[in-house]
Amino acid sequence: MRVVFGVLGPTVAAVDTADGDALALKGPRHRAVLARLIVARRRVVPVARLVEDLWADPPPGAVGAVQTFVAALRRVLEPERPPRAPARLLVTDGPGYALRTEPDTVDAWRFEAALATAAGLPAPQALSTLEEALGWWRGPAYAEFADEDWSRGERARLAELRLQAVERRAEAHLALGRPADAVPDLDAHLTDHPWREDAWRLLALALYRQHRQGDALAVLRRAREVLVDQLGLDPGPRLRHLESDILTQSRSLDLDLELGPRLAPLQGRGELRAQPNGTRTQHPTPNPHPPRGAGNRATSPHAPADNPQPTTAQLWTQAAEAYDRTVAGGARARLESTVGLIRNLAVTGGDGLAEARRHRTAAVTAAEEFADPELTARVIGAYDVPAIWTRADDPAAARHIVAVAERTLTALSPGPHDTARCRLLATVALETRGAAGPRGPEAAREAEALARRLDDPALLAFALNGTFMQSFTRAGLAPRRDAIGAELVELAARHGLVTYEVLGHLVRLQARAALADLAAADTHAAAADRLAERHELPLVGVFTQWYGALRLSATGQPARAETAYRTAAARLDGAGMPGLERGLLPLALLCLRLTHGLPPDPDPAPDPRADWGPHRPWAEPFTLIAEGRHTEARTALRALPEPPHDLLYEAYCALEAEAALRLDDRSVLERARTRLRPAAAELAGAGSGLLTLGPVERYLTD
Repeated sequence: MRVVFGVLGPTVAAVDTADGDALALKGPRHRAVLARLIVARRRVVPVARLVEDLWADPPPGAVGAVQTFVAALRRVLEPERPPRAPARLLVTDGPGYALRTEPDTVDAWRFEAALATAAGLPAPQALSTLEEALGWWRGPAYAEFADEDWSRGERARLAELRLQAVERRAEAHLALGRPADAVPDLDAHLTDHPWREDAWRLLALALYRQHRQGDALAVLRRAREVLVDQLGLDPGPRLRHLESDILTQSRSLDLDLELGPRLAPLQGRGELRAQPNGTRTQHPTPNPHPPRGAGNRATSPHAPADNPQPTTAQLWTQAAEAYDRTVAGGARARLESTVGLIRNLAVTGGDGLAEARRHRTAAVTAAEEFADPELTARVIGAYDVPAIWTRADDPAAARHIVAVAERTLTALSPGPHDTARCRLLATVALETRGAAGPRGPEAAREAEALARRLDDPALLAFALNGTFMQSFTRAGLAPRRDAIGAELVELAARHGLVTYEVLGHLVRLQARAALADLAAADTHAAAADRLAERHELPLVGVFTQWYGALRLSATGQPARAETAYRTAAARLDGAGMPGLERGLLPLALLCLRLTHGLPPDPDPAPDPRADWGPHRPWAEPFTLIAEGRHTEARTALRALPEPPHDLLYEAYCALEAEAALRLDDRSVLERARTRLRPAAAELAGAGSGLLTLGPVERYLTD
């Protein structure tokens, strides 16, 4: 039995037969589990995530309830599966479940594929494909789950695609010389969605091609009034040009039917252009229901989740070629566009992050060579990539960027250039992370004050990131960082700043972990993971996975914590974050053993050959103590520098205290006590979100 699923309306499942008999999905939570797995697009959804998504306040036994729902769904979806035989459709995979259905069995996925396919077809086939695809809608997508966080992003995306399909259908009518067929649908479309500029343009063009020039101009006037009154925006250039062309009765508005119009690939959001095409190339009519057994072949036009490359590649290539043709090689516009690309590259992680750092430094250097402070400020300030780790991945590059930013600040006067100055100051605050001295905190205060005065949400989010980076001047500042994170989450959620919303949740994860509020930290880890999954932000999982290992240590599960740390460290390899990666695993394992009294494994002492990175000075005394070299250990202990003002400040202080206690060094103990006392209520090191040495109070007592 082959099962098909519908989410373009209420969530349903049916047998894929001519009759399409509906399957009984039982209660609303059964349908919610099924819908949540469809949203995940064949990826695994952990059981813990399902519990959070199904209940605002999960009851005792929620995990068992989810397992019951899954078992019931399996009986409905695979009634002929023998007892104890593994499921083939709703499968168990690792920590959760996945719906491994084929791409052509979900109406939303077929709709997306049909829309992409129609973009390059001749107008008759495109119109037929779009008409059929729009007929699959039975109501709003995931209709009964409109208020759920997990459905919101997918519902909005599908709604936007449906609006595009309506506008593309109108384009097809126009390309076929049927403007009268386009007008009623566009009128209704604009009644519900008056901000759609392309729809206004198409309606005016359809009226003009019916020889209703006055009505067409009236539509354009109405569009202007709506856009100004509702959005505070003037019509875009395409509407303005259309009005001018209608007034002059430009021949470019006429359609030459003798040449055989064809719908070209998408040139802009919701737009298909009619092009003359003198050739007689044959194009197959798309089949929204591929033959059974087609599976997930790369050639299938109905696999948007698994094979989006052709459309994406074409769009990228065409845009890049057009840019190369029209923008001069040495133009400043190229430099500013490059920074935007570098910014997007940075959030992909791995090689993308490393490449972004390298190209960013080159872009800043190139900008300064123009001797234009405003350009340099824009190039520096455009790289507003949220940062959570308080140690630079490339200290030399950070120093260079700060130096250029400071020179640019000197050249830009306050007042007219306050927005640029705010971005430069926030950059200084971010790039001086972990460094002692007054300049970083001073720049952070100035940037935040400017951003609040300018009332710019994106600017304030950037400035708050700088404030966070400068909130490690002493121990015990977790409550302050928690407040910064809370403001970031609220601000970013209200204004659609997704990456800063993720940052806010990660900041709060760290702060609540420091304050031993692991339940709240869990909530923020889950929220960050949800956003990362929805918006393809792979680096977020690095931090939430390390937090999971910390949590095991903090809750007295050292053996499981060690395994989790080694797994998390493997994920760090190649993540493109050397400032985080170097020496972190041996440091985490040392902290684990000191906290739980475990013998170092496999050697009797911390491995002196391990790459401890920047953490070596704080590990060295323990290596020497284990080897019985107490005099050298005491010398190494007393030579310890002031801990960097970063996320590991309390961890370093606790390591210093533990070594001093073992060596009975009273002066160092007093120094460590003074440093740690403001964090008496915290878990030492847990503010990093990565590791912990247990309660600070224990060290103060010792």
